[in-house]
Amino acid sequence: MNAPPALRGALEAFFARIWWAPQPGWQATLLRPLAALYGMAWRRRQARSALPQRLPVPVLVVGNLIVGGAGKTPTVIAVVQALQARGHRPGIVSRGHGRRGSEPCSVSARHGFADAGELGDEPLLLARRTQVPVFVGRDRRATALALLRSDPAVDVIVADDGLQHLALHRDAELVVFDERGVGNGLLLPAGPLREPLPTRVSPMRHILYTASVASTPLPGALAQRALSLAWPLAAWHAGDSRAAQALATLRGQPLLAAAGLAAPEKFFGMLRQAGLQIEALPLPDHFDFATLPWSAQGPDVLVTEKDAVKLDPSRTAARRVWVLPLDLVLPEALLDQLHRQLFGDVPNPTPRTP
Repeated sequence: MNAPPALRGALEAFFARIWWAPQPGWQATLLRPLAALYGMAWRRRQARSALPQRLPVPVLVVGNLIVGGAGKTPTVIAVVQALQARGHRPGIVSRGHGRRGSEPCSVSARHGFADAGELGDEPLLLARRTQVPVFVGRDRRATALALLRSDPAVDVIVADDGLQHLALHRDAELVVFDERGVGNGLLLPAGPLREPLPTRVSPMRHILYTASVASTPLPGALAQRALSLAWPLAAWHAGDSRAAQALATLRGQPLLAAAGLAAPEKFFGMLRQAGLQIEALPLPDHFDFATLPWSAQGPDVLVTEKDAVKLDPSRTAARRVWVLPLDLVLPEALLDQLHRQLFGDVPNPTPRTP
């Protein structure tokens, strides 16, 4: 959405009140006819979609049935790292939400905050955290083929989002939910669902909950999530791990926590659970930080990695900014299932040399 940040924030807050209520309210009821049309269009699109051609390597799609962040990006990072530990050379394809172009384009860890508008914030983060080939493009199949031409050693593609991108063949799907589940259970725009919630999970599809309990009736695995380190912004951009500190060192001081996420309360809640004294500053999802949302005076600022990729350290010198990486630990049983579906076997995990 190219609306001004204030308008985007107001719209996100409005729909959040409607979508994430336990039961549909009167606003959602008024939107049900549009949701019915959306559902008809989705089913027609499924019926008309041609059988996609297989790619030369297996494909795992990590995505959401809901709108908004459920932990998809940290899940992609965790999956890629697990594949590397098992001896594979994964590559990542992504749409690159908010980028200005649409053609396939390579993203590397060398790209910085100035490239977020061209490449998207999440692909920049994925390239930095995983150090694997990352390509962005509107057409995921064409983007995956461009990646494979660029790096023929890649032996598995992980698609960041793309669950509803039917032109992309996939060998396995990993659908991510957080503690919000499916909200009011309705399709867009009356609810947060991008497609109807299935009554049972297909053999290709696996469910992951980035929460302490399952939040839908669908059976799935639970991931463990943790914030453990705090990096000064400049050191994080430089990859200087020597400057990272334990999160506990920030206890006992006032802090401003800023988050341009679809569900920023999850980030704020984890900080409070860690014993930090924060003032929460929720921002619109994919906030571009063209203007800093805090004044030059005040306490230290805490941000997520997704926001850090768009922050120029030279512009934040007036206040100290800390970057807090979110890590997910995925169950070995789930990783074994995915590996078997992608490759037909389950090897013993072996460390790889970069």
